[in-house]
Amino acid sequence: MERHYTLKEASRILGVTVKTLQNWDKQGKIRVIRTPGGRRRIPESEIKRILGIQEERKIIGYARVSSRTQKDELERQVQAIQQYAREQGWSVEILKDIGSGLNEKRKNYQKLLKMVANREVSKVIVTYPDRLTRFGFETLKTLFQAFGTEIVVINGEKEPKEELIEDLITIISHFARKLYGVRSHKYREVVENAKKLFE
Repeated sequence: MERHYTLKEASRILGVTVKTLQNWDKQGKIRVIRTPGGRRRIPESEIKRILGIQEERKIIGYARVSSRTQKDELERQVQAIQQYAREQGWSVEILKDIGSGLNEKRKNYQKLLKMVANREVSKVIVTYPDRLTRFGFETLKTLFQAFGTEIVVINGEKEPKEELIEDLITIISHFARKLYGVRSHKYREVVENAKKLFE
């Protein structure tokens, strides 16, 4: 996470008095956060901004498919992201996951969230909104914006039917597991019936 400095520490780095920092806070010239106890802390990114230090932030392309049988689709997403980035004159780093859009524990998805929270990312490029998350895309977009990260969606809301079915079965499995327990006959029956329904 980003480091936060006390007013005394920040005053030494910036070469101004603590009183000046307090005045800048009142005038809205510096972004200050408050601890639960009401103390002022200055984020490192604010100190760098005042000092005129330009940080090189990454542009990340994120690609995801639900299963290993969709590796061709994963590569199509990667190529589309790379082509889009080239057209914009951007250098892009690619993160890929194989897993449901409902699974928030995807390895590279978690890595991306940490990078955004650390203000290491200026843009995230995806082919479709559901590549990042099946639900809550607008919430994620707002959260990323709070860290200075823009989500760039290349295409609209087209979603592969097979993946929607997989996600629906995942939801049914999740709730059946909570209702009946993973080892119960009823759980297996509900999941099998759900799969048959979409064959």
